[in-house]
Amino acid sequence: MIGLEEISGPALDLVGSVAAVLTTGSFIPQAWLTFRSRDVSGISLGMYSAFTVGVALWLVYGLAIGSWPMTVANTITLALAVCILGMKLRYGKRGG
Repeated sequence: MIGLEEISGPALDLVGSVAAVLTTGSFIPQAWLTFRSRDVSGISLGMYSAFTVGVALWLVYGLAIGSWPMTVANTITLALAVCILGMKLRYGKRGG
């Protein structure tokens, strides 16, 4: 069995790329549904605010370590998260 410390270079980029495609890709259908329906009633403002800040920090981290899979994935996810957070602030009920 190969140890994790033995994965480097292109193989490591492949692992990061697959992870980025899966995590960002899984987020897109929910974002699309929210954009179409403008239904933000099931979204917690506190949780989504923390999520958005967390994604922004992952983006900064990806940029700092020069990880293009992390940078691309978090750029896309951050753009979608900011849009959804904006919709929550605009269309959501106060205190949600």
